[in-house]
Amino acid sequence: MLEHFRPAITTLAVMTLLVGVAYPLTVTGVAQVAFPDQAAGSLVHDDTGQVRGSRLIAQAFDGDQWFQPRPSAGSYATVASAASNLAPSNPKLRERIEQAGAGHAGQAPVPMQLLTTSGSGLDPHLSPEAAAWQIPRVAQARSLTEVELLRLVEAHTERPLFGPAVVNVLALNLALADNPSTSSQ
Repeated sequence: MLEHFRPAITTLAVMTLLVGVAYPLTVTGVAQVAFPDQAAGSLVHDDTGQVRGSRLIAQAFDGDQWFQPRPSAGSYATVASAASNLAPSNPKLRERIEQAGAGHAGQAPVPMQLLTTSGSGLDPHLSPEAAAWQIPRVAQARSLTEVELLRLVEAHTERPLFGPAVVNVLALNLALADNPSTSSQ
């Protein structure tokens, strides 16, 4: 009977070492050498070297003086990242969207990106239209002209080879924080 277990245990040990240890270490090592920024999380550092966020993960910004990302079903926590999984016909989704859209009476309709979560709940990008929709609020909170903020949004609009144009909300807000002419009043 032992002759049947020995090959199985040996195969399990070898495969565990190969697939569970050697392969992940090799892939991590190659990634660290070939793509060091991406392998480290695409982190954004300020002038002092402190991490301000990641270009790949949305984060919450408090206050009217900041552009807001898409809502997050997991409060922007990477561990709990996921969509709400509510179908468009679900009354709970409809209620949540109506609550999120309330308080914007008198304004143009709120872009759906600002009312619904992304598939991961952590999408750091908005369409230029969704960012531009927020300009009047940010301009009023910062005592800036809408034209200044529109230029800033346009300067931070990324136009990939494939897919629609997008604005990284973290990069846009960091530009607001770092630009003396757009500092909070």
